[in-house]
Amino acid sequence: MSNKRGRGAVNTGRGWPLLALAVMVGAPATALASAPGAAECPYPVWSVIPFVGMLLSIALGPLLNAHWWEHNIGKVSFFWAMLFALPAVALIGAGETLYELLHITIIDYIPFLVLLEALFIIVGGIAIDGVLPHTPFSNTLLLLTGAVLASFVGTTGATILMIRPLIKANRERRNIVHTMIFLIFLVSNIGGALTPVGDPPLFIGYLHGVPFFWTTLHVIFPWLTSVAVLLTIYYFIDYYYYQRYLKDVASGVLPPPAVETGVPRGKIRISGVLNLLFLAGTLGAIVLSGMYATHPAFFDEAAKSAKGVTVMSLHGHALVMPYINIVRDGFILLMAVLSWVLTAQSVRVANNFTWGPMNEVAILFAGIFATIIPALKLLQARGGELGVTSPAQFFWTAGALSSFLDNTPTYLAFLSLAGQMGSQTGVMTDLGQVNERILMAISCGAVFMGANTYIGNAPNFMAKAIAEENGIKMPSFFGYMGWSVAILIPVFILVTFLFFR
Repeated sequence: MSNKRGRGAVNTGRGWPLLALAVMVGAPATALASAPGAAECPYPVWSVIPFVGMLLSIALGPLLNAHWWEHNIGKVSFFWAMLFALPAVALIGAGETLYELLHITIIDYIPFLVLLEALFIIVGGIAIDGVLPHTPFSNTLLLLTGAVLASFVGTTGATILMIRPLIKANRERRNIVHTMIFLIFLVSNIGGALTPVGDPPLFIGYLHGVPFFWTTLHVIFPWLTSVAVLLTIYYFIDYYYYQRYLKDVASGVLPPPAVETGVPRGKIRISGVLNLLFLAGTLGAIVLSGMYATHPAFFDEAAKSAKGVTVMSLHGHALVMPYINIVRDGFILLMAVLSWVLTAQSVRVANNFTWGPMNEVAILFAGIFATIIPALKLLQARGGELGVTSPAQFFWTAGALSSFLDNTPTYLAFLSLAGQMGSQTGVMTDLGQVNERILMAISCGAVFMGANTYIGNAPNFMAKAIAEENGIKMPSFFGYMGWSVAILIPVFILVTFLFFR
């Protein structure tokens, strides 16, 4: 998405939640029409209605008619995308609408889909066999392992890597939905906050000048607090369900644990370890693409733009598919192809690997990426009207929007806003000098609160789809939010009190 945004004066009044609320629920355009200093934006607030409709479809479709929803996801996604595109043609013209759709497809959706599909294939080729324990302690340890891995292999990679061992370990138990929910909390989101490799918003910060290890050194304490509290809550919830499981086994309601054949009890066997090399290659491609994005081979210093293949030109602006993206995504696809060819299909069979979860995520996020354009444009143009000035306000506003919007452009908009506040100390970025506590707040809000909804972060929906494919009945959209409100919001309040007052 474009990095341009309004530079209106930041106020310190009580109206800072208004834009967040308007963007999330599609409030009437008059909610912002009279705001002083508003930057020009071609999209009125009502133009977010298709995005809201897309979210409501995801929330209500499976509840109202699950069978119909499963067979018509593509039609629903296409419907809302067209409901954005047709009014957009009237608002900004056919050429500009096509430009915006191609821009978000080429710059955002294609790299998103390439990385997600590659990780799905590569990690899906790593199978863990054996008698995995499923005690509260061992489950908690697996979640902790996943939370740590998320900062080094990314939240998507860690989620796909950890979800199947957790499902296998707990396949004898009837109540494991809570384990999948805490996997989303800890592995798919919060765990990735320690390094720029962990989650895309932090990587964008790194590209704009935030030192690589600054995130590790400054986010470590909010991270430790959140992970420790959530793991403690999980342990006691899982202990309760484990005791119920033991009673059911003792009473004959459930059969005793099955013994796997071919692997001695207590022994664990990992198949497809060659995929660890492909996983490292994928992560290396992401890091190197960031490091070499401004190399003369890939960046025109005079024009201050990436070199690449021109896809479309409009009003003197060229939409370019950057060479660096082509090289990066091509290499990532190569890693995926090698994984598919060189990994025995028996390993994927052992993982219950199918394309169902990937197809569902690809279709739904195509609609989300298309309809999200007005919401992101409004945020970029009118972010200054939010009036956020304190770390707590940055934490909650960036987090609230990251719960529903793409957290990468949300992070970038708030980083830009913070860079304009004229801080005399802090982290020097190419968007201005940013106060350290505010940068901490933006980083934590964008990453942590992606866990608030299924669509807050792509791995969330991937985890849901894989769990359901393995016979686990996951909560509805609003049912999941019930868990996040009850568990995450109190944790985030504690984090605010300890670090962002």
